[in-house]
Amino acid sequence: MHRRPSRHAASGVLALALGLMCGAPRALPAQVTAEEYAGRRAALATWLPSDGVVVALGGEEPDEDYLSFWQRPDFLYLTGLREPSAAMLLVRQRGRATTTLFVLPRDPAREVWTGARLGAAGAAKLTGATARTRDAFEPTLDSLLSTGLPLFVAGPLRGASPAAGEWTTAEERLVARLRERHAGMQVSSVGRAVRQLRGQKSAAELELIRKAVALTVEAQRAAIGAVRPGMNEYELQALVEYTFRRGGADRPSFATIIGSGPNATTLHYGADDRFMRDGDMVVMDIGASFAGYAADVTRSVPVNGRFTPEQRAVYQLVRDAQAAAERQATVGATKQELGDSAAAVLARGLARLGLIESADATYDCRADDGNDTERCPQYRMYYMHGLGHGIGLEVHDPDQYDRERIATGSAFTIEPGIYVRGNLLDILPDTPRNRAMIARIRPAVERYRNIGVRIEDDYIVTQKGVEWISRAPREIEELEALLARNGITVR
Repeated sequence: MHRRPSRHAASGVLALALGLMCGAPRALPAQVTAEEYAGRRAALATWLPSDGVVVALGGEEPDEDYLSFWQRPDFLYLTGLREPSAAMLLVRQRGRATTTLFVLPRDPAREVWTGARLGAAGAAKLTGATARTRDAFEPTLDSLLSTGLPLFVAGPLRGASPAAGEWTTAEERLVARLRERHAGMQVSSVGRAVRQLRGQKSAAELELIRKAVALTVEAQRAAIGAVRPGMNEYELQALVEYTFRRGGADRPSFATIIGSGPNATTLHYGADDRFMRDGDMVVMDIGASFAGYAADVTRSVPVNGRFTPEQRAVYQLVRDAQAAAERQATVGATKQELGDSAAAVLARGLARLGLIESADATYDCRADDGNDTERCPQYRMYYMHGLGHGIGLEVHDPDQYDRERIATGSAFTIEPGIYVRGNLLDILPDTPRNRAMIARIRPAVERYRNIGVRIEDDYIVTQKGVEWISRAPREIEELEALLARNGITVR
């Protein structure tokens, strides 16, 4: 049964929040200019295999005007427009590319409810591109397609001619309507090209990411400084998200993860409603979105302020794996090289702790079909995700780091973890090999049961090289020193 958080815990969070309100005014970060957006569209035009028409659709206005609207990342990348129900046509003909934007018209009666709209004149002034009202979008597109130009869609297309009723995305519904009017129309997706372009961040984008990360680091420090036994996970969530918004963030870049005790071993735990206990670890995986750009920083700390020997051993192993990957994180390195270094450290360490039989041991895991078994590395029982991902307009953003090599303009995370789930040994396939393994590792699994640790940091790459930008405390001594300021009495 849930019980009330202690008065001391609640007052501590309130004091921290009031203290944060007294900070200095925030400096405005770099902005992406209209010229940069135009350059992105010009770059996309050069990716086209021929002359043609590129369509990019913005997000639709929510059915209820009291719901929040967030622009679709590809459309935001190409236009900078944050209004709903907008569209873009990029036309390449005879070596020349032109852009027309289509937006909702001004409507004073509607704007009473939803706020002022740009209208065509406002959109043209903001972007420097030609702009018209949205009702002209499909007639204009029809006129262009009637000349035989092929259509390129900046979005997913899952098939050339799916059965009736299977169109589910806005792009697919548009293509279905166009096919009825333009027999033989050539259609292909340029979504991959847009994602390739998004993978190399500009200087302005890197500065916006840096700002999002700085707010996230501030929120991590506040959360670490507030955590104590008796608090509920939602109290830390509230403090984190307050810190984001107070600093000017749009919103969290993903659902805030505050997982304590057994919840620390669930990768994307999102309920955030458990009372934290003395002896728990708590994983705080958080990220601010600032001007549309995401951060993603994770810290894992003992709720009572002091690591137990078991928690310390697991934490240090994860930190060592992260450090190994960081040493490999140089311009020209591949994600595989970083991942292999971290995995090798984790495998050796897990063997040393007795959680696996040896660094290269395997077990019988469930095959992708869900029925058969195959051999998997034993360390994957505790480390089941990748080392990291790109960050940008989305928290899992396309990046050079993912598809090629680390290069100038990359922005990415490094986030190894170990999760000793309480039910691990009960959910493994029942095979003779697994039964023998379970008999050997059961004592260690019981010893480290419900300890979850993830350490995640953010990095950007400039002409000066790879830079660690999420400088929240992460060494054990740093964390225990910050936790000690909470006034926790450690028994």
